Amino acid sequence: MNIVIYARYSCSNQREESIEGQLKVCYEFAKNNNYTVIEEYIDRGISGRTDKRPEFLRMIEDSKKKLFDKVLVYKLDRFSRDRYDNAIYKKALEKNGVSVISACENIPEDESGDILISVIEAMSQYYSKDLSRKVKRGMNSNADKCFSTGGTIPLGFYIGEDKKYHINKETAPIVIKIFEMYSNGYTMKNIIDYLNSMNYRTVLGNKFNKNSIYKMLVNKKYNGYYVYNGLEIKNGIPKIIDDNLFEKCQDIMKNNKKAPARRKAEEEYLLTTKIFCGKCNSAMVGISGRGRNKEKYAYYRCKNKPLKLCDKETIPKDYIENIVIGETKKVLTDKNIEKIAIEVVKLCKKQNNTETLKYLRKQLRKLDKETTNLLLVLESGKISDLIINRIEEKKKEKEDIEKQIIIEEKKTPNLTVEKVMNFLKHFKNGDYNDIRYRKNLINVFVNKVIVYENKLTILYNLQDSQSDVLYNTTLVNQEGFEPPTPRLEGQCF
Repeated sequence: MNIVIYARYSCSNQREESIEGQLKVCYEFAKNNNYTVIEEYIDRGISGRTDKRPEFLRMIEDSKKKLFDKVLVYKLDRFSRDRYDNAIYKKALEKNGVSVISACENIPEDESGDILISVIEAMSQYYSKDLSRKVKRGMNSNADKCFSTGGTIPLGFYIGEDKKYHINKETAPIVIKIFEMYSNGYTMKNIIDYLNSMNYRTVLGNKFNKNSIYKMLVNKKYNGYYVYNGLEIKNGIPKIIDDNLFEKCQDIMKNNKKAPARRKAEEEYLLTTKIFCGKCNSAMVGISGRGRNKEKYAYYRCKNKPLKLCDKETIPKDYIENIVIGETKKVLTDKNIEKIAIEVVKLCKKQNNTETLKYLRKQLRKLDKETTNLLLVLESGKISDLIINRIEEKKKEKEDIEKQIIIEEKKTPNLTVEKVMNFLKHFKNGDYNDIRYRKNLINVFVNKVIVYENKLTILYNLQDSQSDVLYNTTLVNQEGFEPPTPRLEGQCF
């Protein structure tokens, strides 16, 4: 079966691994399910709460060609965080015989699957809206003026006293050299070897590698775009790379694009993309390795630790995942379950009020009015075959429209608060050791896990809801979860 992959990240300050990680998981899922990936559609730095996504819209248009059967996403919120857009575009795909599937969220193909999708989509939109309300107005104001809003400044730039981007005359030539070499056919290895032989360093002071070069080549800031939180302003900052050179490099990358490695990971790291270091705020990644006794271990490690930028100790994978699963189940109180159910039903009802349904209902009201007028003519004594025929025609038109409305309404599960609450209560009591259950519990309800020295903070997709859990680092180390000199076998981003 032919499928395509859609990947997206929303913030300009997210690391490129966000996309690469999504692709890796999607390709592994495709391989395990005997799917053939024929195309990738990737939107970088664009919010899921807008339909103004070039690659997303290209995918919807391409579905008309009937070349693929499914759209595979890392998680459903990558497709859209707006429930209204979600319904509209899923409907467009359905017309072309295409469905949407998730690599991380195991969705049953029955009514419980429909409810689970509704819960996931509702929670995603609910958290997205709540988060957007908390964004500081000053940051948006700075962005409108093309001021720096913090974060790492790309190589070749510096921030002046006016808080704006300026070209760094010492490091900008390095950026130009990278683009010129790539456009002239040099490989990534050629470029890396040259830069490191000249003792050039990245903006963080590290040696260049494939990832750092790739992130520079796709960075629109070098082409004069000010980018912040989905906002792009052309000529908002000085250009280091002119249009022709930048576009040439983009074309070469597109032609040279290769599928990510498809080796099946031996361990599933359920907290990937959700777990962060409490010392340096960097993401933590899943690592597998073997100790001196050749016994295999799996744990989470701060991404900055190998770079000696952070000394946060690693933490065993099963240990922290079990804590998160246990604490998340505690959060599903009857009160919270009722809140979630009300929100899900409210959003489903909103979806049932689509433009198509509005139009059909408007036509229905118009037909009722026209039929009433014809009946008034009959009651006045002006009986004729023409009027009777017109009434019959209106009646048939009304029946057709009512059928269309039923079909449209059935496209969204007919959910009630009671039905969703019963589902969530059953979901709460799922099998603790079932990997699918553990995945779904974390995907739906956990937003972020922060690991401190002896405490975990778990932030949930519920307004102002979190758990703080103490853990014993000494006990963890005594149990041998952290081998002294592990031989790394795999790393999950």
